[in-house]
Amino acid sequence: MKASITAIIFGLAIVIASAVLGNAFMNRNKSQRTIAVTGLGKSDFTSDLIVWEARFTRNNTNLQQAYKDLENDKNKVTQYLAAKGVPADNVVFSAVSTSENNEPNYGPNGNYIGTTFTGYNLSQSVEINSTDVKGIETISREITELLNQGIQLYSSAPRYYFTKIEDLKIEMISRATENARLRAEKIAENSGSSLGELVEARMGIFQITGQNSGEDYSWGGAYNTSSKEKTTSITMKLTYNVD
Repeated sequence: MKASITAIIFGLAIVIASAVLGNAFMNRNKSQRTIAVTGLGKSDFTSDLIVWEARFTRNNTNLQQAYKDLENDKNKVTQYLAAKGVPADNVVFSAVSTSENNEPNYGPNGNYIGTTFTGYNLSQSVEINSTDVKGIETISREITELLNQGIQLYSSAPRYYFTKIEDLKIEMISRATENARLRAEKIAENSGSSLGELVEARMGIFQITGQNSGEDYSWGGAYNTSSKEKTTSITMKLTYNVD
């Protein structure tokens, strides 16, 4: 009797296991419908930090005199910037760079026969970091006034940055995600389905370009520093199940 009951139970177990395994096999081969969409987060903004740099030089056959002339130029630059209202903490001078100038000499047949020392070339750079974007822009254009004081000065184009870039990234990711979700909902609705759970989310590259500049996006992420007015964008690719 016990043997019969055991056999019956064992048989039922085999039947149940077969049914479960069979259903699992069928579900495994049943394709899951999904929707993959890409959303865009994009916004224009104005830079709130400017970095401007200029270089001034002196040439002299006497090294000590060249240093004195360059130091005098540095004092004039410092006084000029102070008069324009630039805080001293925003101004950084680089170390003095020194090099020798030599002219090549050639023989009657055009063959190279050596060089002649013509003097020393000394240069120093001044850099300004400031949130007074408009004010420093004006100085970068008017700094050539120092040329009238005998200073050999070369001004670089300003570079523009944004101090709240991390906050901007978070906002753009949120916009891109919402944009993708709305697109997915619309696709599901038009196909007579309903949007299921989120399966996968992939973030694209954060890009910063100049407004209306026509710049190409970079594979590693563009970061424009030449334009004060910028455009930022990022993409989010979301994959949803569809019920």
